Amino acid sequence: MFSVFFRTRPDAPYSAPSGRRSALRVAASLLLALTVSGCIHAGVDREVPPPVIRNAAFAPLYDARPDERFAIPATDVSHLDPDYLRQEVAYPRAEEPGTVVVDTGSRHLYLVQEGGRAIRYGIGVGKAGLSWAGRARVGRKAEWPRWTPTAAMIAREPERNGPWRGGMAAGLSNPLGARALYLYQGDRDTLYRIHGTNEPDTIGLAVSSGCIRMFNQDIIHLYQRVPVGAKVVVLSPADSIMPEPPMEVAAGDFVPNEHL
Repeated sequence: MFSVFFRTRPDAPYSAPSGRRSALRVAASLLLALTVSGCIHAGVDREVPPPVIRNAAFAPLYDARPDERFAIPATDVSHLDPDYLRQEVAYPRAEEPGTVVVDTGSRHLYLVQEGGRAIRYGIGVGKAGLSWAGRARVGRKAEWPRWTPTAAMIAREPERNGPWRGGMAAGLSNPLGARALYLYQGDRDTLYRIHGTNEPDTIGLAVSSGCIRMFNQDIIHLYQRVPVGAKVVVLSPADSIMPEPPMEVAAGDFVPNEHL
């Protein structure tokens, strides 16, 4: 059996059966919905911006140091507070250029420059670092120093520090890190140290042991600029410097100057 459709007049417009019209309407509605929802490419290319990596501008300052006696890996600073990353800032106090100023209250160390400026580094402060404030000098410097815990450190954390009562050789696991500056008053060792660390995530924090710790890349940078005999000022919490806001820069906009 078959069906034949006749037009009533030769010039009459063709009219599709009602079932076919319904099917066409459904298809058109579906096509529109797919286009709006993005399932069908509409021919417009949208540029996807690259992911933003936090602190990318500072990353070159904390690159790996394969030339060291013990190769230092890069420090991942992407998750750290930029306030504790090395940068040049305005300096409000009157110390002369070349002075090292330790601000335990704000967890910063400043190397004073000319013209009211300073290089600011982030630090971690141990209990020994919080126990003393005053003026001293750099009496001795050491690259990749040996570490020997004090009796108080062994008593406080015997399981951690007891095995090293005879001293720990230099290396990446040594708590003093890549460099150390030993502070003296006259000919007397204050037992106060500015040194590197094997725990970079503790920078900016108060920690259980040690004196003043810095990223290994930062203590190397400071060590190169501070001679034996340099003046050191350790501020009391009451004299803490209010830090200026950290730099907010894009990776392509930050060019370290000759000081950094």
